[in-house]
Amino acid sequence: MSSFQRCSLTRSAFLLLFLSSSFKPAETEVVKSISDCADFLLDQTPPQIPNILTNGKILDQNRYKPICQTYQDTRTFLTLYDTEERIPVFSAIKFVQEKEPGGRSKNQKWMIEPQNMEQDDAKKPPMAKQASNSDYKNSGYSRGHVCPRSYASTQTAKNSTFTLTNIVPQVITFNSGSWEKMETCTKCFMEKFCKNNNGAIEGFVVTGAKAGDKKLKDRVNIPSLMWSAFCCYSSDKKAWLASAHWGRNVPEKEKKDKYLQTKTLNELYEKLGTAKEHFDAKLFWGVPLP
Repeated sequence: MSSFQRCSLTRSAFLLLFLSSSFKPAETEVVKSISDCADFLLDQTPPQIPNILTNGKILDQNRYKPICQTYQDTRTFLTLYDTEERIPVFSAIKFVQEKEPGGRSKNQKWMIEPQNMEQDDAKKPPMAKQASNSDYKNSGYSRGHVCPRSYASTQTAKNSTFTLTNIVPQVITFNSGSWEKMETCTKCFMEKFCKNNNGAIEGFVVTGAKAGDKKLKDRVNIPSLMWSAFCCYSSDKKAWLASAHWGRNVPEKEKKDKYLQTKTLNELYEKLGTAKEHFDAKLFWGVPLP
C-alpha cells in the first residue's frame, strides 16, 4: 500500500484501526441528563457545580456530557465529562460492601468513550473531545483515577474505572502519596461507620478536579486541585456523616509522610470558590452540614 493510500483511509476505517490497535472501546452510555444515571447520587439528586450544573440542568450541553459508566452490561458509576478540557468535572459512585477484592486485571486496557468521538464531522480528529492514551505516554504524569477502583465492589465495577473519561493528569507523587492515603482512609471510615438502617454498608462519594491553567501536550487540562467528598447515614450513630478532602496537584517528597486534612463540606464549597451563603457548590442535598 502506498503512503498516499495509507493517508487516504476513510474516516470510518481510520476509527476502526485506531480503536482496535490502541484502546478497548468502553460500553459506557452518554445519557441526555444526569437524572438518567442518578442511582449513584444521594437521593438521586445531582450536585450543584457553579456555572456547570444547576438544579440538575447542564448549562452547556455541548461541552459537558453525562456518562453512565457501564462495563459488561452493568452500570457502575456516573461521570460528568468536560469535552473541551478533556477531563471529568466529577465522578460519583455509591459505595457498598466490597464483594470481590482483588488487584487490577493483568490484561486490563484503558478504555475510551466511542460516543464522545466526532464521527459525524470528518474535519475533526477522532479524539477531539476526549483524552487519548498517547496524551499520557511519556508525559511525566500518571493516569489519575477520579472515581477510585478501590471504591468499586465487584471486579466488573473495578475494571470499569479504567476509562480515560474517568482520568486526569495527576502528579505521580501526589497520586501515590497523600491522595492515595486519603482514598484508603476514607474507604476504611465508610466501611466502619456508613451503615444504613438495614445494617448494610452504604455511602455516596463525589470526586472531582478543578481545571488548571496548563495542558498536557496542548490538549488535556492538568487540574490545579483535586477534591473528594462523601456522605452517608450511620445507623449506629443515628446521624448523617460527611467530610471532604482536597489537595493541590503538585509534587510531593516521596519519603515525606503527608496526609490531607479532613474538612467539612462547607469548607470544600468555599475552597471551590463559592460564596458560602449561596451554597452553589452543594454536593449532597438535605444533609446537615457539619
